[in-house]
Amino acid sequence: MNVLQHLGQRALAVLASWGHGALFFWELLQALPAAITRPGLVVQQIHAIGNRSLVIILASGTAVGFVLALQMYYALTTYGASESLGLIVNLALVRELGPVVTALLFAGRAGTSLTAEIGLMKAGEQIAAMELMAIDPKARVLAPRFLGGIVSMPLLAALFSAVGILGAYVVAVMLIGIDAGNFWSIQQSGVDVWRDVGNGVAKSAVFGVICTAVALYQGYETEATPEGVAYATTRTVVTASLGVLAMDFILTALMFSTP
Repeated sequence: MNVLQHLGQRALAVLASWGHGALFFWELLQALPAAITRPGLVVQQIHAIGNRSLVIILASGTAVGFVLALQMYYALTTYGASESLGLIVNLALVRELGPVVTALLFAGRAGTSLTAEIGLMKAGEQIAAMELMAIDPKARVLAPRFLGGIVSMPLLAALFSAVGILGAYVVAVMLIGIDAGNFWSIQQSGVDVWRDVGNGVAKSAVFGVICTAVALYQGYETEATPEGVAYATTRTVVTASLGVLAMDFILTALMFSTP
């Protein structure tokens, strides 16, 4: 009975946390109109969040393009299909690797920074001071950062895919010797703008919602102590990464299940 009681308490605690997170997300959505009326705050957060992740996004995208071109070339030459290298690299980056890897890097870089920033504001009683002055912290502090994360994620994912394709071009054309015209022409004929690129952008926008909402929730609900902020940043990375991977499977099944 003690084991069953413990399992029941854990299950209730998990359900309660999910419910609390859903209520927080709903209140955050309700605060978005107030943030939209102050575009300067949103632009400031887009600049801050994008710059926090830009260097690691560009470096990682280039490295992924290098490795992907090499691995795909070795696999395709076995079946005499090395001319399809450009198409395979493009689809892999635009459909999957671009949105997913960008979201994981975003969660580890900008997400933890957002959590720590909001957590320190709470520990320094700045959030409480806003509430005492009748200022809604969700509308003034959280909503602009939420919009900034949603807008920044597709832009970062597009940059990741772009530099990844350029990295693959360097390896495939300049190092391996694949014809440059074939590398680009097969991408133009085989990649659909709406089905491939559009779905990739939509996935990255959804991942932006997940990563930013989780980061803001963990920072806003953390204990106002240094240990609490440290635990909150760890929970941000774990929760956001698992959410992105789970949602990626669902979106891929919905978007690319039919030819």
